[in-house]
Amino acid sequence: MSVEKSLEGKVAVITGGGRGLGKAVAAALIERGAKVVIGNTTESQGLATVEEFNTAAGAKVAAFKRTDITTYKDNIELFQFAEKEFGGVDIAYLNAGIAGNATDIIFMPPDDENDSRAVEVNTIGTMKGTKIAMLHLAKRGGGVIVTCSSTLGSNAVPSMSAYVTSKHGLNGWVRSFALLPQICNVRVNAVCPHFVETDMLVPNPDQLARGGPILNLVDKIPKTTVENVVNAVLLLIEDETRNAQTLLALPGDVIREQEATAPLPETFTPEFAQVMGSYAEDYVAFHKKELEDYLKVYEEKYGNKD
Repeated sequence: MSVEKSLEGKVAVITGGGRGLGKAVAAALIERGAKVVIGNTTESQGLATVEEFNTAAGAKVAAFKRTDITTYKDNIELFQFAEKEFGGVDIAYLNAGIAGNATDIIFMPPDDENDSRAVEVNTIGTMKGTKIAMLHLAKRGGGVIVTCSSTLGSNAVPSMSAYVTSKHGLNGWVRSFALLPQICNVRVNAVCPHFVETDMLVPNPDQLARGGPILNLVDKIPKTTVENVVNAVLLLIEDETRNAQTLLALPGDVIREQEATAPLPETFTPEFAQVMGSYAEDYVAFHKKELEDYLKVYEEKYGNKD
């Protein structure tokens, strides 16, 4: 059965798109008519995936650029590359992340690089990608950014403290953008899968050498499917009412919005409520001007010159 070309003419940038969830989302977007640009740290993997997509389509529907999402330089070059290849960017799926070094670092020897790695990639790397994606989508007239978080962005599992921390931070980042569409017509959401059957769940040699009960837990915990996660991502992309949401993709092919945290009644006073009445309007006006000014600076410094 053919799929409706609902994304015909759209261009998507996908980080971590060479395998797993990123590759599956890329395939779904291409099937719906989009062109995709894949950013991946492993060059051979990214090139092979792009060749696979282009060969199957009999046309150039995908392109690759090696990308380290922890640097602004690589994020900027990735989105510039997408503009050169396909004329602009409408969709960003910021999928790249790590799990292997994101365990209980509290019981390990102090290590500046290892202990900050999960937050550096999963949180800060995605924040950097969001910031650059927003500028390129705003230039295009708007679009949607979907980040890849986790059910552990709100819950916690002992033995995964660093990973849990990184995804809690990412969820807070996404929930901060309720007013962004009014500024630049860009929506930001997070897909929050439960444990998924991908190669990220396969223990690496260091994990196997360390051992511990987490290995048995991951083996037995219920999983969601790659297809269910892809469907959740597509929902966040195609449903224009969805913004600043953390959408759960759960076992049993369940997709549902995570319940919002209620405001704390102790934090509201009549004076504060009065200020909040005009806050949204003031916020939008202030940042519209900021974005307008900064886009000129960004284009002057980083815009494509050819």
